[in-house]
Amino acid sequence: MIERIYIDTSVFGGNFDEEFSTDTIPFFNRVRNGEMTIIVSDVLEAELLGAPDFVRQLLDSLPKEFIERVRLSKDASELADKYIEAKVVGKTSRADCQHIAIATLCHADVLVSWNFKHIVNLDRIRGYNGINFQNGHQMIEIRTPKEIFNYGNEE
Repeated sequence: MIERIYIDTSVFGGNFDEEFSTDTIPFFNRVRNGEMTIIVSDVLEAELLGAPDFVRQLLDSLPKEFIERVRLSKDASELADKYIEAKVVGKTSRADCQHIAIATLCHADVLVSWNFKHIVNLDRIRGYNGINFQNGHQMIEIRTPKEIFNYGNEE
């Protein structure tokens, strides 16, 4: 059972995007119903500062008891730098790497994103997990909100 889900900024934007809203709205409804706890980092909150008001207000509309807030630690920052040093992604993707590192180090059950270029991408996932393994950290599951509904229910 998935209990703690780290979400990145793309999930908030996806709630209002025609292409992704069909799968994102039910995701946030599950949060509102207490079916899972979302992990929100200070990195995500900083990114939301540049988003339109209605996107920022989505976070404020969610029940506080189903939100776990975490901060970018020195260890997470260093792990993010290792992803970049290993060329999993380029330097311009530092915030994406920070999301992955925070989710890894706070032992999230899964990281959820709509960012197919830098996060929900099989080659990138293998790269992140390779660095995690080399550094003694857990592997991180990375999925889209759509995949969360079937995650763990395969039979």
